Amino acid sequence: MSKTLKIVLIVMGVLIADQVLKIYIKTHFQYGEDLPLFGASWAYFNFVENNGMAFGLSLGGEYGKLALSLFRIVAVVFLWIYIQRLIKNQAHFGLLVSFALIFAGAVGNIIDSTFYGLIFSESFYHGGVATMFPEGGGYAGLLHGKVVDMLYFPVIDSHWPSWFPFWGGERLEFFKPVFNIADASISTGVGILLVFYNRFFKDEDKKEEETKPELIETEEKSV
Repeated sequence: MSKTLKIVLIVMGVLIADQVLKIYIKTHFQYGEDLPLFGASWAYFNFVENNGMAFGLSLGGEYGKLALSLFRIVAVVFLWIYIQRLIKNQAHFGLLVSFALIFAGAVGNIIDSTFYGLIFSESFYHGGVATMFPEGGGYAGLLHGKVVDMLYFPVIDSHWPSWFPFWGGERLEFFKPVFNIADASISTGVGILLVFYNRFFKDEDKKEEETKPELIETEEKSV
């Protein structure tokens, strides 16, 4: 199996898992509804939506939303070109996997922001679930959809001790952000890149050093 095919399968696997879960949550959960996972007190499906970036961050306003959507599209195009270049240059497979995960996660959220406003009705608190391809049209125009988030892992949900400075008695919650598979894919890709950065690029430097004598010999023969 070629590296290109492996990368495509990774990207497609992330996208399918991401979109299947998002569509299920959007069409089966009311906004804000949560459901414990496997009976755990620290893991939930918690349906929320956001207008912007990963983990519920956002860029305000209609123009901000449009600018962010367009920026994402341009960024993933350049990222895919870069991945193809890495494949051509026989880059370390781990490096390819990390960028493939980042690419897949970015595309997953782009699908939401580009098309979800067109194909879904609005979701409301206690207002019933959204429908797919509603008769009256979707809740927003092209590139103005909201990103669906649902994974919520409040591993710690307690209160600061009363004696603790500034936050004494206030709620202590970790991990608070609600995210999706696409966000997790991006974070995993970045994490792999950071942890194994030296290894990936040492291998690249080693390859360059090994090819230098061959290039010198070729040049000498040509002279």
